[in-house]
Amino acid sequence: MALEAERVSPERMALEAERVSPERKALRAERVSPERKALRAELVFRRKGWKAMKKVGIVMGSDSDLPVVQKAADQLKALGIPFEAHVYSAHRTPEEARLFAASAREKGFGVLIAAAGMAAHLAGALAANTTLPVIGIPCAGPLMDGLDALLSTVQMPSGIPVATVAVGGGANAALLAAQILAVEDGELAEKLRAKREKDAAAVRAKDAGIMERL
Repeated sequence: MALEAERVSPERMALEAERVSPERKALRAERVSPERKALRAELVFRRKGWKAMKKVGIVMGSDSDLPVVQKAADQLKALGIPFEAHVYSAHRTPEEARLFAASAREKGFGVLIAAAGMAAHLAGALAANTTLPVIGIPCAGPLMDGLDALLSTVQMPSGIPVATVAVGGGANAALLAAQILAVEDGELAEKLRAKREKDAAAVRAKDAGIMERL
């Protein structure tokens, strides 16, 4: 019997492995969680010396913040940066917000963006549960035109920083997230440089024609 085992070629062993029924293969596939699949993919990338681009996580306190978040999403799409968007309230769904922030690094996120208005504690709540960079977007509300959200977002205690952009500054939040990721991504850094040059060219064109409009 030992001799028989020794005579089994690698090709035969591979063939035997292929004979596993489709049902059993499907069952095995179902047992692998999305998180484990993502981890396996990352390990493959590391072995080959590749680097997968980190994702940006966007969290809004309410879907009423969507117009502001849309600016961030559009900018991320233009730069080819993958992202996920969720609605989690720091006050109404605190546990979901906490779990998202706490697991963000292992799920491939590199930066988090939080958009909220009024008593805007969302960015701070996320920052308290992760060491990833968190960018806060204060959103204008019905009473103080966003000043309440701005102060709630920017006035963080020492030790838990939140990078805060202007009220309604969705595009700048995305660009800041891109600049953070570009520290270790030369291709993304080049895209940002090209965007700056394009923006500058647009201003020069307006300067060249302004006298004709006066």
